[in-house]
Order: sequence, then C-alpha cells, then structure tokens
Amino acid sequence: MASVMLRPNESQDQLLKRFRKKVAKSGILSTVRRKRWFVSKSELRRINKKKAIRRLKRRQMTEPE
Repeated sequence: MASVMLRPNESQDQLLKRFRKKVAKSGILSTVRRKRWFVSKSELRRINKKKAIRRLKRRQMTEPE
C-alpha cells in the first residue's frame, strides 16, 4: 500500500503529485489492470509467445543489415 505523509509547507497538489508518482513507481495500477480478469496459464503462455514474436520482428526491422 502506497502512503505519503503531508510535509510542512506542502500543498495538497504537491502531495497528490507525490502520491501518484509513488503509486506509478510501485506498479500497483499495472497489477490491478492485469488481474482485472482471470487469464488461464495456457492463455498467458500464448499471449507471451505472441509478444515475443512481435518483439523479434520489430528488432529485425530496425536492425541494419
């Protein structure tokens, strides 16, 4: 759980900005988005395989020959 304490002479906007940065850095939102729906292990493997293929294709296209 990300938490921040109000510093002396700190505005609410600065506090909120600091909190958002902390949440983004901790990866909480990406975890929540990923776990929003159940994905079986076989589905996850298939998705990761597709991602790897796309990554390889992109590297081959940008790689000078």
